[in-house]
Amino acid sequence: MGDFTAYLNDLRYKKILGINPPVFDFAFFDFWAKPLGLLYILEYLRHRGNSVDLIDCIYEGRDKPKTYGRYKTKRIEIEKPLPYKHIPRKFYHYGMTKESFEEKLSKTKTPDIILITSGMTYWYLGVKWCIDIVKKFFPKAPILLGGIYAQLCPGHAQKMGADGVQTMPLDISYFRPSLDLYKNPEYGITITSIGCPLNCRYCASKKLWPHYKKRPVAQVIDEISFQSGFATVKDIAFYDDALLIDKENHFYSLCEKLKENFGHLRYHTPNGLHVREIDETCARYLYETGFKTIRLSLEGTDPSVQKAGSDKVHDPQYIWAVENLLKAGYSHSNIETYILVGLPGQNYESVKKAIIFVKSLGATAKLAEYSPIPGTFMFEESAKALPALKEEPLYHNNTVYCGYLSPEITQKELQSLKDLAKDPT
Repeated sequence: MGDFTAYLNDLRYKKILGINPPVFDFAFFDFWAKPLGLLYILEYLRHRGNSVDLIDCIYEGRDKPKTYGRYKTKRIEIEKPLPYKHIPRKFYHYGMTKESFEEKLSKTKTPDIILITSGMTYWYLGVKWCIDIVKKFFPKAPILLGGIYAQLCPGHAQKMGADGVQTMPLDISYFRPSLDLYKNPEYGITITSIGCPLNCRYCASKKLWPHYKKRPVAQVIDEISFQSGFATVKDIAFYDDALLIDKENHFYSLCEKLKENFGHLRYHTPNGLHVREIDETCARYLYETGFKTIRLSLEGTDPSVQKAGSDKVHDPQYIWAVENLLKAGYSHSNIETYILVGLPGQNYESVKKAIIFVKSLGATAKLAEYSPIPGTFMFEESAKALPALKEEPLYHNNTVYCGYLSPEITQKELQSLKDLAKDPT
C-alpha cells in the first residue's frame, strides 16, 4: 500500500472504522488501558472531513467495576497455542466474544477503510482473530494494521492478512483523542510528551518514538477539558514515559492549570515516575493537584540493573523521593514501586534485596516481569540464549519468558519473590 502516513493524509470524506482487538493471554489488567494512538488518529482523520467509528473490544467486554474508573475485563478460557502447550496455566480471551463482535459488525455501515491497532507483540493472536472476522463482513474494505506490535515486528505483522502495516511512528498528537466515540467513558487519557530522553536497555520507547518531544501545556489542558466534559469521567490517566522531566518548565505549569480548572478530577501515572525528579516541591505538586496513583520506577538496587535503566535512580534518590512523598501527604500504601524481575544477568538474590529495600521504607513493591522487546539491547542478549524469540512473538510474553523460559530465574524462585512482595509484614 506504500507509505502508511501519506495514505492517511490523503483520506478525505471516507467512512473509517477503528478497532481495538481483544487480548489473548494468561492475564490482563486494565491499567487505564485505551488505544490512545488509534484515538488520536481517528480524531485527526475526522478533522480532515472523514466520518469515524470505533469498536473497542476491551472496553465493550468490561465486567465488574474496580477502582478509579477501571473495570475487570470479561474472559473466557480458550485453547493454548502450540508454543504455550507446556505452560501449566489457563489461557484466556479477554474482551468481546466472537458473537458480540460479529453482532456489532453486522450493525456497522460498510467502512471505506478499517484501522486495527495492536498492543504487546505477544498479543498478535487477538489481532489475527480480529482481521479474519472483519474480512468476512467487509471483504472489499482495506485493512491497515498499526500500533506497537506492528512497529516492533513488522515482518511478522505483515503475515496477519492486513493490506498495510504501520512500520514508522505517526505523530498526529496535535489533536485530542476521540473519547466521544465511547458511550459513558469512565476515565480520560492523555500524554504530555512523546517518547523518552533516556535510553534504558530493556525499553522500546526509543524504537517507537525516536525523538522526545513535549506537547504544549495549553494543548494538554484543552484535551483534559474536553474529556472532563463527560459526566462519567472522574479520572485521567497520564500515559507519559517521562512526565516529570523538565518539571519546572512544564509539569508545574500543567499542575497549576489542573488545580485551577479541574479540582474534581483524580490523576494516575500507571507508567511510573522518574524517582530522581521527586523533590519536596514536586511531591507537593503531585499531592495537591490530585495524583492518586503514584507508581515509582526503581527497577532494582543492583548496580548493573540501575545501569541498564540509564542510571536514572540510585538507592539514596529513592529514599529521598519516598520521604518527600510522605511529607507531602501520601501514605505508605499510596507509594507503589516497580521492581523488574527476569532481566538478563539478574538473579534471585538481586530482586529479593530490592523488594526488602522497598518494604523497609514502608512502600509497596510491584514486581514487573521482564518481557524481551524487539529493538532493545537486552532483547539481543535474551535471544542469544533463546533464538526462538526472533521468530515467535508469543515467546515475548512476560508470563512465559520470565516464569518458564528465562535462564535467570526459576518458577519456584519467581513465586517466592511474588509472595515476598505481597507479604504485608
